[in-house]
Amino acid sequence: MNQVQLDAGEMKNFLQHMISNNRYVQAEGMTPVSTEIIGDSGLGKTSIALQLANELGLNYVKLNLAQIEELGDLVGFPVRQFQLSKGSTTSAAPAEQKFKFVKQLDAEGKTVMRKIPVEEPTQTISTGSVETIWVDENAIDEYIKQGYSFTNKKRMSYCPPEWIADREGGGILILDDWNRADIRFIQAVMELVDRQEYISWKLPKDWHIVLTANPDDGDYLVQSIDTAQRTRFVSTILKWSSERWAEWAEQNKVDGRCINFVLAHPEIVGENKGVNPRSLTNFFKSISSFKNFNDKLPMIQMVGEGSVGPEVTTLFTSFIKNKLDMLITPKDMLLREGDDQVMQELKDCMNDGKEYRADIASILTTRLINYAVHYSQANSITPEIIQRIQVLIKTPDVFTDDLKYVIVKKILNGNKQKFQKLVSDPTVQDLATK
Repeated sequence: MNQVQLDAGEMKNFLQHMISNNRYVQAEGMTPVSTEIIGDSGLGKTSIALQLANELGLNYVKLNLAQIEELGDLVGFPVRQFQLSKGSTTSAAPAEQKFKFVKQLDAEGKTVMRKIPVEEPTQTISTGSVETIWVDENAIDEYIKQGYSFTNKKRMSYCPPEWIADREGGGILILDDWNRADIRFIQAVMELVDRQEYISWKLPKDWHIVLTANPDDGDYLVQSIDTAQRTRFVSTILKWSSERWAEWAEQNKVDGRCINFVLAHPEIVGENKGVNPRSLTNFFKSISSFKNFNDKLPMIQMVGEGSVGPEVTTLFTSFIKNKLDMLITPKDMLLREGDDQVMQELKDCMNDGKEYRADIASILTTRLINYAVHYSQANSITPEIIQRIQVLIKTPDVFTDDLKYVIVKKILNGNKQKFQKLVSDPTVQDLATK
């Protein structure tokens, strides 16, 4: 089956639609539709669902099915239950005594007629309502003390699992690495996905199931999912996007020199490349303490070959030798004092003495946008910052017109409220309305 391929931003919007639509179908009395996200390890499948839950104010539960050994941790544990009742519905009704005559032999053997009482069933009348409940076996004694009694009915049931018990409000249930679990878990997941319930308990209203999975392409040890199973949910593929990764990396304090490298070489991650975002991020973490990469090239080569392989490592060392790890930081572009000095450094980065480096300008544009939007989430945007952005888009020979347009559009879209004062500038107005 073909699945739609989405980057991280598109996937987040897609999940938001599914949640909104599920609320509609639940209101109509129908069962919500679950979503599966397939992608290589390290792409951020789980992070997208967690981030969306936080933004929507939803509870979230993450269960890694590849690491759970007891099925009960997913669906609850079986328990024997007894039906108890309290109160009475009947009482004896007064009735007139009736008699009948029968023939009997007396002591002399003569037939005589004798009068004897007639035994009739006791008549009852309703006297009130009865409360009937099902009680777990280990709680029976407490209910007996409260006046309940057995009805002689019993059953096997399942307790709601700990992760859902006493939860209030809506939420997202993330079943992580679900196709790495054994067949027992996959069958249980099918039951939850199909009906939002498991034998004797149900997911509360406004709960949404998101499955994350690795591709079944031979590179991962996973269970194959047949067509009948896959038709029970909507399946999507999360694809690699260097720009989306750079946005995530800026927020998670990945070394900026390494972010520059990924933006310069977005092709290093993808199909048949042998490198995934997780191994790449671990490589960057392992060298982030080096103040000067050029002084540590032998160690960087060893760490890189042990994480991302020799091909990508050689590409990275070439990046260093070309001094592309020494580009101006987005923090300096936005916050460092001295407009003239900052603009001159930007020009030096984008011109190698021969021609304008559009590739470097594109890298610095993405870094500036991501840093500015992330900075605005936790900090005030001062008049000085507004002025710096205005200088950046007005200074010639720094950013091209198309990059200026991207800067204005994406910064305003990222936090329109805090960057609203930008719009008062005629140049910004002209760019924003193109």
